[in-house]
Amino acid sequence: MRLKFLSVSTVVLLSACDGSAGSASPAAQVPAVNVVTLHSQPVTLTTRLPGRTTAVRSAEVRPQVSGVIQKRLFVEGSEVKAGQQLYQIDPSTYQAAYDRAMATWKSADATARRYKPLVEAQAVSRQQYDDAVAAEREAAADVETARVNLQYTKVYAPISGHIGRSLSTEGALVTSGQTAYLTTIDQLNPIYVDVSESSQDLLKLRRALASGKLQSAGENAAQANLTLEDGSKYALPGKLEFSEVTVSQSTGSVTLRASFPNPHDELLPGMFVHAELQQGVDDKGILVPQEAIMHDVKGAPYVYVVKADNTVEQRSITTGQMMNGYWLANQGLNDGDKVITDGLQNVRAGAKVNATERPASAPAAQANLAMTDPSAQ
Repeated sequence: MRLKFLSVSTVVLLSACDGSAGSASPAAQVPAVNVVTLHSQPVTLTTRLPGRTTAVRSAEVRPQVSGVIQKRLFVEGSEVKAGQQLYQIDPSTYQAAYDRAMATWKSADATARRYKPLVEAQAVSRQQYDDAVAAEREAAADVETARVNLQYTKVYAPISGHIGRSLSTEGALVTSGQTAYLTTIDQLNPIYVDVSESSQDLLKLRRALASGKLQSAGENAAQANLTLEDGSKYALPGKLEFSEVTVSQSTGSVTLRASFPNPHDELLPGMFVHAELQQGVDDKGILVPQEAIMHDVKGAPYVYVVKADNTVEQRSITTGQMMNGYWLANQGLNDGDKVITDGLQNVRAGAKVNATERPASAPAAQANLAMTDPSAQ
C-alpha cells in the first residue's frame, strides 16, 4: 500500500509540473526590440581631406646690389604696401658711379652735337661723326645702369602683405644675388588651402556622377568648409579653385586647392587643417543608425531587418560615408525597411520579435559627411 501511494503522488506531482509549463504565455518567449524605419532622402556627399594653408602670394625680399645696410624702415610683423621702402643700402659708391657716368655722357653728347654740323659741311669725316654718336649712346646706357643700381640701394616691398622678421640688421653686408633673403612678405587675405585626394576616390566620384547615381551639388558644388587644428570650425566658407590634372607618382593623389577669406589673419601659412568639399547629391540616400550595423568575422557589415511577419532577416550591406552617427547605405537596404537598433543581443535570423518603432532623428540631408570607411566597402 505504501508503494502504491508514492506512485500516485509522483504522477500527481508530474502532472502539476506539466500543467504549469504549458500555461506560460508564448508572447513571453518573443524578444522585444526597437526598430527604425528607413526612408530615402537627398543626401549631399562631402569629402573630408587633410591639408595645409598656403599664402596666396609670398615674396622673399633679396638685395639686388651689394653694400652695407644703413637702415631698416619697417616694423616686423606689420602690414606693408607694395612699393614701400624696407631697407636702405649705403648708396655712396653707386652715387659716385652715377655722377661719373653722367659726366661722361654729357661730354660725349656735346661732341656728337658739335660734329653734326661739321659733317654736313664735310669738315669732319662721316666715320668720326658716327663714332661720336656711338660714344654718346654708350655713355647714355652707362648712365641708365648707374641710375638703376643707385635706385636698387633702396629695397622696396614687391607686394602688399604681412611682413615677417628681418634676417639682416643695420651694418650687415649684403651682396647682389645672395641666396639668403632679407625678409618675407605673405599675402594672407584670401588664403589658399591645398589638400590631396586619392586618384582612386576621384575616379569613383566621376563614375558615380557620369552614371547618374550621384547628381551635381549645384551652385554649392565648389563650396568648402574648414576644421582647424584644435577641432573648431572655421566660420567663413571657401570655394574650390582648381584641381591638378596630374597624379603624383609617389602618393597617387591629386592636389585640390580651395580659397578662403581671411580678414582677421586667423589662418596662417603652414597650418594643418581639414577641408570638407561638397562633391555631389545622392537623391535616394538611405541613412542607417550606427548602432544598427554589425560586422561578421571577416569585417563585412550587416543588419537585422524585421519583415512584415515580424521575423528577423540578417542582411549584408555595403556602406559609404558617415555623418553624425549615421552610415550611408550603398547597397542592401531599401526605402521602408525596418532595421533593429536595440535588443540585438537577443536576436537571431528567422526568429520572431516584438518590434517597437524608435523615434527617428535622421540628420539633415545637407549636413556634411565624413570620409568613406574603407573597411565597410
